[in-house]
Amino acid sequence: MVHVLSSRYLLRPTDPERSRDFYGRQLALPVYREFGTGVERGTVYFLGGGYLEVSGRSDTPPSSAPRLWLQVPDVTAAHQELRDLGVPVVREPRREPWGLVECWIRDPDGLHLCLVQVPEDHPMRYRPGI
Repeated sequence: MVHVLSSRYLLRPTDPERSRDFYGRQLALPVYREFGTGVERGTVYFLGGGYLEVSGRSDTPPSSAPRLWLQVPDVTAAHQELRDLGVPVVREPRREPWGLVECWIRDPDGLHLCLVQVPEDHPMRYRPGI
């Protein structure tokens, strides 16, 4: 078994500054660390129990296949705030058949992010013995 101590999603955007503006200003993700200068500059953001590193540059947009899953306390409030900031909303918040409330947004390179609220009555909230 591999013992994972930490994890992060590495994002190589087509326009790093535009992506830093999106993740840092529009989503207001807190910065864990920054490193390098110029084209070698990187920013690592906190993602709850993980990290998102925006560094380097790609000539082509990242694949649209990966998705980021971001749990928030109130998906309706997050949706309204992000929509007011001009963040592209792919899908409005709605309760899914599996019980989670989800809203989908898009980053500047087209990467889809799922904002998720876990309702009070959802099994993910159940902690036996606690």
